[in-house]
Amino acid sequence: MITEPQENTTIENPVAPAPSWMSTFVPRRGLGNGHVQTIVGNFLPRPPFLVPSAAEMVVVDPADNSRVLCHCSWQPQPVRASRLTVVLVHGLEGSSDSRYIRGIAARAWAAGCNVVRMNMRNCGGTDHLTPTLYNSSLSGDVHAVVTHFAAQHGLERVALVGYSMGGNLVIKLAGEWGSDAPLAAVAAVCPAIDLAAGSDALHLPANRVYEWHFLRGLMRRFRRKAQLFPHIYDARVGPVRSLREFDDKIVAPYCGFRDSDDYYFRAAGARVVHRIAVPTFILRALDDPFVRLVPETRDALIANPHIALLETDHGGHCAYLANDPGDDIHWAEATVMRYLLHTAGPNHGS
Repeated sequence: MITEPQENTTIENPVAPAPSWMSTFVPRRGLGNGHVQTIVGNFLPRPPFLVPSAAEMVVVDPADNSRVLCHCSWQPQPVRASRLTVVLVHGLEGSSDSRYIRGIAARAWAAGCNVVRMNMRNCGGTDHLTPTLYNSSLSGDVHAVVTHFAAQHGLERVALVGYSMGGNLVIKLAGEWGSDAPLAAVAAVCPAIDLAAGSDALHLPANRVYEWHFLRGLMRRFRRKAQLFPHIYDARVGPVRSLREFDDKIVAPYCGFRDSDDYYFRAAGARVVHRIAVPTFILRALDDPFVRLVPETRDALIANPHIALLETDHGGHCAYLANDPGDDIHWAEATVMRYLLHTAGPNHGS
C-alpha cells in the first residue's frame, strides 16, 4: 500500500518498522537542494577514522586469480562468529576509504559488529590485482567475499550495505540468492539498480559535472590498466564524451557484453528485486540528481514484502546531511545502522 508523504518521508512495505530505526529526515538549513547536498556531502570533513583494521586479499575469480582488497575489523575471537558482520560496498570510483564507508564502518564497529570494507576490483589502488575491469554486473565478487569470510570465521550472520553502484551489487546478489541467501539483512543507499535510466540522467545538462567527474576517473583507470596489461587493452579508443559511450566503447567489449544496452540490462539489480527474500532496506532521495528508479521497478519493490522502501523528498545522492548536531548530521548512516540492529542485531541469534 502506498502512503502519502509526511514530513518529507514515505515508507513503502515496511518490514516491522519501529521508531528505533525509522525517523524523519530534515535536511540541514541551506542544504535542501539535491545538488548542494551531493556536493557538500562529498567534501564535508569527518572525525578521524580510528577503527582498527587489517587488510586481506580475497580471490573472487580463480580462473584469472582476480583478487579484491578488503579492510577487516574483527571483534574479539570469543564473540566474533556470533556478532553481526557488516560487509560494506562503495560506489562508482569510490573505495574502502570513501568518507561514507568509513562513517558507517565506525558506527557498525561501535555497535559491536564485525566490519568488512570491500573494494571493488581495481579500486583502492588495486589495479594490479586483476587483469579485468570492474563493472556493475560483478555481484559474484560480493558473493565470494561473503563466503570467504563466513567460512574463515564461522560467521553466523552477515548483512550487506551498498551505496549507489555498490547498492546495485548488493541488491542484485540478494535477488540472485533468493530464498537461499545466507544473509541476515541487506541495505542500499541510493542504489543504481536501473542502470540505463541512471546513465542517461547523468548526461543531462544539469548533471554533466558529475558525468565529467566520473569519466575522468574511469578513463584514468582504463589508461592505467592498458599500461599494466597492454596485451589485453588498447587505450586508443578515441574520444569518450558520456558514460554511455564509455560503456559502449570500453565496458561492453572488454567485459563480455554486446553493447551498453545489453550491459545495463544484464547488470541491473532491478531485474531480480522480485526474488529478494531477506529483510532489505532501500533508501532513496527524490532529489537525487542522477540515480533514477523507473515506475516498473518501484512497483516491484513495493510488491515485495521483504523490502522496506524509504523515499525522502531531499537527501541528494548518498549525502543525507541532516539538521542534527555533530556526527549525527550523517542521517543515512545512522538510519541504516538502526535498521540493521533492529532487524539482525549485533548479539541476538548467537
